[in-house]
Amino acid sequence: MGIKLKALTKSLWVYHLSTGSCNNCDIEILDCLTPRFDLERFGIVLVGSPRHADALLVTGNMTIKSMERAKEVYEQMPKPGVVIAIGTCALNHGVFSGSYVMPKTVDEVLPVDIYIPGCPPKPEGIIAGVAKLLALVKEKA
Repeated sequence: MGIKLKALTKSLWVYHLSTGSCNNCDIEILDCLTPRFDLERFGIVLVGSPRHADALLVTGNMTIKSMERAKEVYEQMPKPGVVIAIGTCALNHGVFSGSYVMPKTVDEVLPVDIYIPGCPPKPEGIIAGVAKLLALVKEKA
């Protein structure tokens, strides 16, 4: 398992899962992939399947309909994998707090490794959060 953790620090493949967001966080994530911020210089690549992903990037509120699907997607990831919760909605429902369709936060459904707060978080904050995650993985390896 140490070899897999060490590999995570070199090339992190990320699957993006939106669980009911307003799309502001999603736009900022896509902004991170543009040449201006260029997350790929750190070896971070978005992949189209959770079966190829080392990290699960979760945005939005965890709605009743998305809870079971989020668990299924997490189970499809190869282990060890990491979960990143991005945005205020993923952390505590943000402006949608108290809504009947959002009984749980992301960390109550999935084992979140790092939180990146903001509504929406700036690309610089997302990059800083991912860099901290990579440092945590290096410590574990």
